[in-house]
Amino acid sequence: MSQKQSLAVRIRGQEFRIRSDESPELLQQVADIVDSTMQRIEQRTGAIDTLDVAMLTALNLAREVVEARRARPSSPRLRALIERAEAAGSVSHPS
Repeated sequence: MSQKQSLAVRIRGQEFRIRSDESPELLQQVADIVDSTMQRIEQRTGAIDTLDVAMLTALNLAREVVEARRARPSSPRLRALIERAEAAGSVSHPS
């Protein structure tokens, strides 16, 4: 079993520390997807409230997961990606 490491990523200019046994490259890629999706949603909606943008981003990415599950529900790769996304729930945010 791999040892968990801590990695700092920036999303919308704010630093978040992620503790995971995934590779730093994968975690950075995930953070980049979240960041670019949030930026796209901010531009499309004009929303400025960070919580609103975060919730719209979560809904957008969850929709993509649901669509991917429908398209290929038995894919081991998809299951692994979903597990990684769910593992991101262990993200800590400094107060």
